[in-house]
Amino acid sequence: MITNIDQLQGADNRWLTNLPNDFFDLILFDEGHHAVAQSWATLRQAFPNARIVNFSATPRRADGQIMPGRVIYSFSVRDAISQGYVKRLRGLVLNPASLRYVRNEDGQEVEVTLDEVCRLGEEDAQFRRSIVSSEETLSTIVDASIRELDRIRQETGDQRHKIIASALNFQHCHQIVAAFQARGWRAAFVHSRQDSAANDRILNQLENHELDVIVQVRKLGEGFDHPYLSVAAVCSIFAELSPFVQFVGRIMRVVDHDNPESPNNQGTVVFHAGSNVASRWNDFRDFSEADQEFFDQLLPIEALDFTNREEIEVSPRVPRPRLQVRDQTNVVVQEIPLLHDEEASEALRLLQERGYSAEQITEAFEHLPVPTTRVRQRQASRQQLNNSVQNLTGTLLRENTVNFEGHDLDRRRLNLTNFQVIIVRINALINERIEDKPRNDYSQDELDAAEAELPSIRQQIIEEFFNA
Repeated sequence: MITNIDQLQGADNRWLTNLPNDFFDLILFDEGHHAVAQSWATLRQAFPNARIVNFSATPRRADGQIMPGRVIYSFSVRDAISQGYVKRLRGLVLNPASLRYVRNEDGQEVEVTLDEVCRLGEEDAQFRRSIVSSEETLSTIVDASIRELDRIRQETGDQRHKIIASALNFQHCHQIVAAFQARGWRAAFVHSRQDSAANDRILNQLENHELDVIVQVRKLGEGFDHPYLSVAAVCSIFAELSPFVQFVGRIMRVVDHDNPESPNNQGTVVFHAGSNVASRWNDFRDFSEADQEFFDQLLPIEALDFTNREEIEVSPRVPRPRLQVRDQTNVVVQEIPLLHDEEASEALRLLQERGYSAEQITEAFEHLPVPTTRVRQRQASRQQLNNSVQNLTGTLLRENTVNFEGHDLDRRRLNLTNFQVIIVRINALINERIEDKPRNDYSQDELDAAEAELPSIRQQIIEEFFNA
């Protein structure tokens, strides 16, 4: 008998009540770390004489509970990589040179060393959240992820390789998607707050290679299989190792089976040092010794080498209450083979006169921000504003238990659904407060101002439609 746990729930479940308690000799549980759940305990109690075998890639659940039973066999990730069953991974840590921020306790602006960044990342949850949600810090993660994807695509000659990014919440999904879109990359997100049809449409685009980037909040977890996900951008916070490994597992599916040396079978995990990802190794004891060794090589547990500034070096200035990275330091320019361009030639001569070698210039060029344009930035912001309006509409209707497809709010009898009524009114209020013109004609400043007006508009919508 093959089934899922959902079919065996309920006090009067026909399977549990009709089958004798000695019907099964052996029960095999996949994703066995869920075996601590009450629904699974009910199944074990219904067939007390059956032997139970649990299978799981991660013995600890997201809530910290450990899979029951004793370990009788363990196949390490290291062995799986060496035999070509999963991709070979590398970790890419973004190391800030320094951080300036305002202390909450006294309002003083301070600059902290890299060691202090590590300590704050370990002890201050708000600091960690600010690290991953800051626009400028997000830009460094996005840029590094794009560079890695470019490298993999160039080495393999296959444009189907993609990025998967983890987000904090629904709004953060919009922010990350906008950051990639502003750089000209095809990005979208899936989220439990979207209806299934919208998520299915995005997943179909992913499967048909119509996207470069997929963003999610623990939506694409156990069992999700798309082997061309090759770069994992960690833009969220993981309180336990197991959900982190589940996320990283999305980029471990191989493209070329049983071929560990294939350039298609490589993946990269990109994360910021201040997000405290390294502490996820606190539950190493739950993995086999071989896996501990492998993950220790992927992301060292003893100490991340924060003195190694070969990745992205930034000097952020952080206003209260959110941490925001403002600029980057020690950025130089790669030699450009356009010698007919006098300005480019002059720039190269200047670098040469100051003692920079061609190798130094080339290496530094690899860490420059991914270029974007004002047009792309405005397009991404316009899409983000549209998404924010839809998100606000859905939130208001859910909070007030109003049917999306009903017509209760259509007081002017225009044959509009409740969802359409609220969207139309929000957009009208934006036009009243910003500028009554097509959204395509909005400047970047006007788009930013419209986003800033949404909290006030939310309150006005509540008063007009829901406080009557």
